[in-house]
Amino acid sequence: MQTTDLPLYTSRFLLLCVSFALFGASFNMIIPELPSYLTSLGGEDYKGLIIALFTLTAGISRPFSGKLSDTIGRVPIIIFGAVVCIICSLIYPVLTTVSGFLLLRLFHGFSTGFTPTAITAYAADIVSDKRRGEAMGIIGISINLGSSIGPSVGSYLAAYHSLELMFYASSAVAFISMLLLMSLKETLPEKQAFHPRLLKLNRSEIIDSQSVIPAVVCGMIYLGFGAIITITPDQSVHLGMINKGAFFTSFTLCSILSRLVAGRLSDIYGRVVAIRISALMLSIAYVLMGMSNSPTWLLASAGLVGFSLGVGIPALFAWTIDRSDADSRGKAMATLYIGLEVAIGSGAILGAEIYDNNFANFSSAFNIIAIFPLIGLLFLWKQKDVELN
Repeated sequence: MQTTDLPLYTSRFLLLCVSFALFGASFNMIIPELPSYLTSLGGEDYKGLIIALFTLTAGISRPFSGKLSDTIGRVPIIIFGAVVCIICSLIYPVLTTVSGFLLLRLFHGFSTGFTPTAITAYAADIVSDKRRGEAMGIIGISINLGSSIGPSVGSYLAAYHSLELMFYASSAVAFISMLLLMSLKETLPEKQAFHPRLLKLNRSEIIDSQSVIPAVVCGMIYLGFGAIITITPDQSVHLGMINKGAFFTSFTLCSILSRLVAGRLSDIYGRVVAIRISALMLSIAYVLMGMSNSPTWLLASAGLVGFSLGVGIPALFAWTIDRSDADSRGKAMATLYIGLEVAIGSGAILGAEIYDNNFANFSSAFNIIAIFPLIGLLFLWKQKDVELN
């Protein structure tokens, strides 16, 4: 099924974008404060698990969300992820032990394991094939817009009010996101009613073979992001930044800036070309982050990282959809997201291990993760774009 004549900026597409922005704001709102919150509970040595556990369940749930998205529908899967965010953010203030906190992080990962998979599949259903790169760029802008505002708002609420208010605000934002989704019309032509047997996966239902290369490349590009969200809150404090969310705001605003044009450029010049450029810029950006010795330098480096990812990620999403069949888009996106989640979790652990709560190790951590985008380039060496008719 090709959708060559569908317009892009419909009311459904715009509503999807607004909801996705709020979803991104919800779970990103609390991220800058989680390392210090875990430290206050006595879990300083487990900072790497804050992101790793979250991405573990997100990655594990991808095959299920992909299959369910292709069977019971996109909308129920999108809503389920939002509901997880609502519940988890309400529970954080109640759990005051390290083990309880880490268990909740594990459960919270189901939110991004479900919602983004179905949202990208839904978006691909309602936009033109020839504007798919542009559409993926706008979808990316949506969650990045929420991700840029969320951390700064969360840090403000924690600093000037309380951590409890920050968590409750996160839950409220997720609730609004869910309400907006309730009015979306399902796009899956032939839905099935949910049955527990749908949770049984055959080997062929776990991974989409056509999406393996994009997933590996996505992983190599995104591994550094796991390290960033784990250690840059400490790096920001070390360099004298009061609002730890400012780093993420710079990162995301520059990502949005690049996505405004990069998605459309990948429609014109090709997905693989855009991804190659992204990987090279990203490697340079990580090195610059390790060299940061002032807030200004750190924010500028964050901007370059965000800009680089904004060039490559919409192209990767569109390339994955290009290579997949219409009736397996959920599985294709789930495969891509598995690569992303594995990379973020691995990057979080790797970054935390190299950093080891020692400010002198920032440079070493970022120099090492700068290698991985270059490895991604090797996987792209002989790859070609899919021709769309």
